[in-house]
Amino acid sequence: MAKQPKTFVLSEDCPALKVPSGESVTLTQGASVLITQALGGSFTVNYQGNLYRLSPEVTRKLGFQSDAIVFEPPEDGKISDQQCWDAMRLVYDPEIPVNVVGLGLIYKLDIDQDKHFVFVEMTLTSAGCGMGAIIAGDVKDKLLQVPNVKDGKVDVVFDPPWSYDNLEEEARLELGLI
Repeated sequence: MAKQPKTFVLSEDCPALKVPSGESVTLTQGASVLITQALGGSFTVNYQGNLYRLSPEVTRKLGFQSDAIVFEPPEDGKISDQQCWDAMRLVYDPEIPVNVVGLGLIYKLDIDQDKHFVFVEMTLTSAGCGMGAIIAGDVKDKLLQVPNVKDGKVDVVFDPPWSYDNLEEEARLELGLI
């Protein structure tokens, strides 16, 4: 990803989501915000002591670029299981600098090659997370960028509940749990 400034002033009013409630707000032009996380194309910023998520569309409009991964279409014309997992690794929890795969939030990936359809079953670190629909939407958006995927569905489930045991080793290192 290109180097981003830590603090910047918004050049226009920006729609944002308050983290973790998911409440829609507008950050006003001229607001000075501090970037706390810039991963997966979206930004989490701190403004007046609160965290807000700026979508990839908003950050592009503000002039920020992220390095997009371009997947090469498989020669066999099928959906690549590995590319689906790689795409989901581009989705980050807005509060935690770890992707949803590393957090162990993805419980199931099913691919219907005939229908060019991908189904994902995932969970959240907390059942009360107001960002659940946003994170699930980000997962679907990334999967739709995988060659040969025409449609998909992401279901959020809470059985079994998420636990720290779900974390990949790299995620444990990132979070200082090892």
